[in-house]
Amino acid sequence: MATSAMRQARVLALCQALYTAALSVDLTLTGLVGYTLAPDKALATLPFALITVASALTAIAAAFLIERFGRRLAFSLGGLACALGGVVSVWAIHTHHFVLFCVGTALVGVFQAFARFYRLAAADAAPAPDKPRAISAVLTGGVVAAVCGPAIAAWSADMMQPLPFAGSYAVVAVFGVLTMLVLAFAYREPASLAAGSAASDGLPARPLGEIVRQPLFLAAFANNGIGNAVMMFVMTATPIAAVACQHTIKQGAQIIEWHLVGMYAPSFFSGWLLQRFGNPAMLASGIALSALAAVVALCSTALPAFYLALLCLGIGWNFMFVGGTTLLAGSYRTAERARTQAAAEFSAAVLTALATLAAGQVLYHWGWQAVNLAVLPALALALVITLRWQRHARRVGAMAAA
Repeated sequence: MATSAMRQARVLALCQALYTAALSVDLTLTGLVGYTLAPDKALATLPFALITVASALTAIAAAFLIERFGRRLAFSLGGLACALGGVVSVWAIHTHHFVLFCVGTALVGVFQAFARFYRLAAADAAPAPDKPRAISAVLTGGVVAAVCGPAIAAWSADMMQPLPFAGSYAVVAVFGVLTMLVLAFAYREPASLAAGSAASDGLPARPLGEIVRQPLFLAAFANNGIGNAVMMFVMTATPIAAVACQHTIKQGAQIIEWHLVGMYAPSFFSGWLLQRFGNPAMLASGIALSALAAVVALCSTALPAFYLALLCLGIGWNFMFVGGTTLLAGSYRTAERARTQAAAEFSAAVLTALATLAAGQVLYHWGWQAVNLAVLPALALALVITLRWQRHARRVGAMAAA
């Protein structure tokens, strides 16, 4: 990989680490704080859901801000949203104000919308053969942060006594500030990607409808959008299901920690695996591992089964996400980048938000087995769309060779 592209991928990996740590704190504590502040306990999960809802609502604006003002400024706005979200959450806890707390978590969702473009920024800067390595390099930033995030949440929970959990949200604000500093002093956007750049591949922009109907784009969305929605659907329900199956709250948190390790640790080698064995094998393995997670969870509710299922789910997500992002980066021309990325990220964020909102309802009404059964048709759909892209790619390759 070009040296400059790899260097910027490492900077974005650090930003990914700060984002993952901030999000881990929010995901660990938001349900508890929401339950404490909510006037109606049925609304306790609303602040948690608003993270994904706000991310979905901001995705399109984030893509066009990136294209108009450049990645460094746009990503810095995401860091600013995180810092403000942490401060607002601290103030909401201090004043015992539920609506204000919802605003704070929604601002972290805005940060998430911008952070989702880190791996696309690395992919756009890298030569075509090296895009998988650039994408996986960015995701490695989440490895340590995913494990440390819940620990940081627990360590800082009593830091601002007598306000329980306020210290943790102060740490979220610090992560946002650190993101802005890293971007200001370490990130140098490639000239070809900078706002106002005249760089182009010389090809005219196509209508968005034509772009999103490509088998290549549909396969990218099937693995990014459906894969992420399946992962969040199961992950959201897991801690509650673990406790309902007579496991402790601490064990439920450890299950999520191992799941996060499964999500990010494969990034150290998933880019190499994709280059070595090809994207079709990578995507098929990711879908198979995600389906295996559901099968393991259906077979047993013992603690080892929870650990194994969520670990497989995390690894499956990583393979689908790296492979799907590589397909997405190849589905658009230079002039189409902003519109295509906006459409892809918005659609994926909406699907993830719906999955997050639905997880609690499915678990409450039909149980843990229903949660795992529900993901199998979704994964089957992802597989069908991926196989359709493979057939199309082979047909196009055969015609080009002829």
